[in-house]
Amino acid sequence: MKTFLFTTTALALVAPVGAYAAEAPAPAAETPAVAPDIIVTGTRTTGTRAADSSAPIELIGASSIANVGQQDLTQVLAQSLPSLNFQSFGGDTANLTLTAALRGISPNDTLVLINGKRRHTTSNLAVLGGSPYSGSAAVDLSFVPTAEIGHIEILTDGAAAQYGSDAIAGVINIITKNADHGGSIAVTGGSDYQHGGETAGASANFGFKLGEKGFFNVTGEYKFHNFTQHGNYDRRLFNPDGTLKASDNPVDVAGVQLNPKYPNVNTINGDARYSLYNLAFNAGYDLGDSAQLYAFGSYGNRFAKSYENYRVPTKVQGIPQGSETVNYPLPEGFQPLESIREEDFSLTTGIKGDVSKWHYDLSLTYGRDSVGLSTLNSANPALFAQLQAATPTVLTDLQRNFYDGQLVNNEWVGNLDITRQFDAGLAKPITLALGGEWRKDGYSIGQGEYASYAYGGAQSYPGFAPTDAGSYSRTGYAGYIDLAIDPVTGLHVDAAGRYEHFSDFGGVATGKFNARYDFSPAFGIRGTVSNGFRAPTLAEEYYSSVNVGPGSTFGQLPPNSDAAQLLGFPKLKPERSTNLSFGFVAHPAPKLQITVDAYQIKITHRIVASGALFGSSGGSPYDANGNPIPANIVSQAILNALTSRKVSLADATSYSGINIFSNGADTRTRGIEATANYASDFGEAGKVDWSLGFNYNKTDLTNIVGLPAAVYNPGTTSPFVAQTSLLDQNAIDGLTTATPRVKVIADALYTHGPLSINLRETLYGATSQHDSPSGSGEGPNSALFAIGATAITDIDIGYKVTPAIRFDIGANNAFNKQAPTLPLAPGLTRPLSGNVYNAPSSITPWGINGGYYYAKATFTF
Repeated sequence: MKTFLFTTTALALVAPVGAYAAEAPAPAAETPAVAPDIIVTGTRTTGTRAADSSAPIELIGASSIANVGQQDLTQVLAQSLPSLNFQSFGGDTANLTLTAALRGISPNDTLVLINGKRRHTTSNLAVLGGSPYSGSAAVDLSFVPTAEIGHIEILTDGAAAQYGSDAIAGVINIITKNADHGGSIAVTGGSDYQHGGETAGASANFGFKLGEKGFFNVTGEYKFHNFTQHGNYDRRLFNPDGTLKASDNPVDVAGVQLNPKYPNVNTINGDARYSLYNLAFNAGYDLGDSAQLYAFGSYGNRFAKSYENYRVPTKVQGIPQGSETVNYPLPEGFQPLESIREEDFSLTTGIKGDVSKWHYDLSLTYGRDSVGLSTLNSANPALFAQLQAATPTVLTDLQRNFYDGQLVNNEWVGNLDITRQFDAGLAKPITLALGGEWRKDGYSIGQGEYASYAYGGAQSYPGFAPTDAGSYSRTGYAGYIDLAIDPVTGLHVDAAGRYEHFSDFGGVATGKFNARYDFSPAFGIRGTVSNGFRAPTLAEEYYSSVNVGPGSTFGQLPPNSDAAQLLGFPKLKPERSTNLSFGFVAHPAPKLQITVDAYQIKITHRIVASGALFGSSGGSPYDANGNPIPANIVSQAILNALTSRKVSLADATSYSGINIFSNGADTRTRGIEATANYASDFGEAGKVDWSLGFNYNKTDLTNIVGLPAAVYNPGTTSPFVAQTSLLDQNAIDGLTTATPRVKVIADALYTHGPLSINLRETLYGATSQHDSPSGSGEGPNSALFAIGATAITDIDIGYKVTPAIRFDIGANNAFNKQAPTLPLAPGLTRPLSGNVYNAPSSITPWGINGGYYYAKATFTF
């Protein structure tokens, strides 16, 4: 029914334009400035076709984007690129900003460009240990409206010497529309088949002339997505069969039975609910025949909220002054929500043109992402107990919503790029490119309101305390040179060198050598040798927070803080990489292209999230009188680090500890990428465009940095026996096996007159991760959870009622394959991970929500 309602709503929104469109002339097609397969990524040589590139380049056109039902750019890329995987579910605030990664390594190692200019990153850092996406502070692709995109160029090759920091796994360059006329309006609606997730969206793109020599192209977009919910009973209150435990507190039993969600009172497992607005533009104006002023930018606003673990009625209690009767102000218990109000802004201005055979491009970019965080429907138990004890009046009205503070990331980038071609009598002119870049990065954490962090803070996500707050910045500059030569027919050689200097860790030099040789028009080989680096984000260096779960308190310790250095952790430094690739391009038949590229990426000093490093385990580190309980202490130094930052351990009745980012490992990723494209024409029966994409990659840990002495414990008497490694088994698996090593995408687009049918089959290889109730993936109650190879079917059926109006219906995961659910932990009657029975595995590569069905209407003019 929900799917039907959203579908009919979407169609109704565009129905009024039908009468006009039926008589309207055919829409004016956007005339591209260059051929559609001419690329600007990975090369400084103008006029290079994707098929002739000396490095692997994949193109995603506007028509491919239109055939994806879920119109979020992360989803578009994940359903189009075999080398990219997306995050299906995030913990805590990471669930509010999902992300994606190339080649099985960190999302931070992919550089995102808009029209060739560096895009700023999000301020919302993902900190949940054990996740393949932990530490992500990458570009938030949700703020790039898909309706503004002309096409996308993806360079799957190391390119730090060409573009600078972050381009270890590759580069995603989003080219926006530049039409000065026409446009489109689209609406869509859909829903997950079983778990909620109602979705609606609308977009509009318009092109205008700017005087006689310019253009102005503008796009607006709105997206809404509702909660999804998975799992059933909360293991703290219920047995696996749904009966209440005999050991439950009677107050909690009565409260949970009053709860309107009973018996499934804990809805933490599922998507966040969000509303998102985007506005973007691209403009240019010619100054005569040899120069152009240009500008492009965007503004986005998102409100999102996500459920956290249910709290029982006895979690918040107080005794009125002079009374012996306990007051429970929240008799049904409560389930907090983490919420963000996010604003994202970007603006690039510049001038480009030609002077005496030299082409120049001078630009300045500013980007800013700010996140205001709140905890809703929560309570501060310690603060309430104090307030209740100070008055004989039974308090029933208490603070439920808390402002937690603000995260802000901003970035200035100035670029000057100069190129010139020289005719030296070789097969083609020599291309010389050189330039420079200036960057200034800023990051700040704003303090939350007092009640959000005092005495342990609000349940689920305490606000940022004064010890968390701060403002940080760094500056950097870079210079590069790039020389492209074709010494003989068929041979192309490209060599690039770059030097960058940052105010917080000094200088880094990188280089790249790339070559391609075509034996004939039908076959060529290509290869690359390069080194690269990634500067740690300021968020990785300085982010500080506390996470409070039922029975646990963990602090995210900033690696550049004094407390981290006292524990023996050094400040962060850049990752270093060495990239090798070799492959071939073949055209064995007309309209058929095959590419195969093997690669290796070695990363040293890789920035990784630690496993859970415990200060205490198996129970509270202190008794009711504040005396330490030695049997439960794993590292007194960690407890001291937490208390030095004013972290309350009142909720740490089971576990307490820290998570920290460090240059903690060296990794080696080896893989193969292959593509095949073929176009077949059946005459009056229609046409089919076939494509096949394959990616295999395997990441191995070649070194793990040892634990500092103050944290190391080879023989603690706690239930975890020992704490001897920076990365526990769960964290190791997050880096090596929690994303599929194999991903295959087979796509067939059939067109016949006004009808189009797009059928896509995606095969996800096996994934696995050790897990346990503690989160370490170790100990007698741990187990390896594995998901076998799975094929997912997507289908989109489109029909043009007129040249201007198109209707689509379709499904992603059409056969509704569900995420596997987590079993019970060995030897226990509780889930292997989390607090909810039958919860979906967060490492499910195709997502946790099963099938998604949609309808879409598009009006083009």
